[in-house]
This record gives sequence, C-alpha cells and structure tokens, in this order.
Amino acid sequence: MSTRPSKIVCVGRSYADHAKELGNAIPDRPVLFIKPPSALSSLDAGIEWNPEWGNCHYECELSLRIDRTLSKENDPVKALQAVGAVTLGLDLTLRDLQDELKKKGQPWERAKAFDGSCLLSDWIPVNDVVADWQDVHYTLEVNEELRQKGDTALLIFDIATLLADISQVFTLEEGDVVMTGTPAGVAALHAGDQLKMTLKGQSQDYIWTTWVK
Repeated sequence: MSTRPSKIVCVGRSYADHAKELGNAIPDRPVLFIKPPSALSSLDAGIEWNPEWGNCHYECELSLRIDRTLSKENDPVKALQAVGAVTLGLDLTLRDLQDELKKKGQPWERAKAFDGSCLLSDWIPVNDVVADWQDVHYTLEVNEELRQKGDTALLIFDIATLLADISQVFTLEEGDVVMTGTPAGVAALHAGDQLKMTLKGQSQDYIWTTWVK
C-alpha cells in the first residue's frame, strides 16, 4: 500500500514518564496534534533541521497505518480493525522553539510539523507484530546506547481507546498515520548521531537505522 497520508495524527503525553520528564501534567484525555504530509521524510535521507531553530529532540513512537476509513467509532474494538500495518517512527521536536511557543500560549506547529519532522520506517502487517495491543515493545538506541523503551502496556490510553477518541475529532482516511506517543528518554540530537530503532515482532525483530547529518 503506497497511499500518501492526508494527515499524520500524533498523540502527545501518552506515557506518564514522558509527561513527567518534560514537566507536563498527566492528561485526562488524549492530547492530539497533526503533522501534514509535507513533514514526511525517509530514514535513508537522514535527519536535518535548521540549527537556527535550536535543539531538535528525537521521539520514537509506535505508528499505525489506517487501511479503511474510521469516523466517529464508539466501539474501541471495532476501531482497531481499521489498522492494517504498524511501524516505528520518529516525531522530531524543536524543543527550544516548542518551549518558547508554549510560554507565549501559541500553537506548536512550528516546532512539531516542519518539513522533515516525521520519519517512518517500513510498514509491517499488524499480525506479524501484534498478538496483544497491550503487549507491543520497541526500543531506540543512539550511538549504541539504549535511550527509549516503549511498552504499550504503559500507555495512559490504550491503542483502541486512542483510535476511537481520535475518530470522534478527525476522520481517519485510508493511508493516514497515527503516531501513538513516545516513552521517556527523549533528548537533543547532535550531528553524526547514529539511531537504531527495534520493533519486537511475533517471530523476528524489525530493525531500522538512520543518522543525523
């Protein structure tokens, strides 16, 4: 499936430890924001941003591909049926700029939705990875050092609940992407950093790499 997404819906503060490390309150409902298709970039192209915009943080996230339209679905179990494939993605965040915008009470788009701020790995069929949506695991290493460990059992809102909630606000169309949020361990990237993402599958691990230019 090669359909270009109409949007990338992202979930913020979805892991309690990540919310705490940034000094944010634990949300009582999913925090949602959108990246446009122009934010997409490939792992092969590497990571880059305008250094004048300040520090750029990595955020590794389990990402979902929507294979059928999902709109105003009240049944979380049925909402899961719209997911056709999963992968890992990097939600890049201009942290200095985001903090500045927050202080001014302004939207985050400049810090979260800039060109190249979303890197997605290869899509893997759901059944090759997921036996239980609350038992999916992944890691991110930077320069061979473990930085992030994702475990969907630790999500504040489980995947099914997230999808049902998102569908009340945004119609998810075929090809759209949902990034489910990042665990604790985010930090600034530096030129030359080597990143390795590993998604635990049913019978094998899926591994992807990229680097900072």
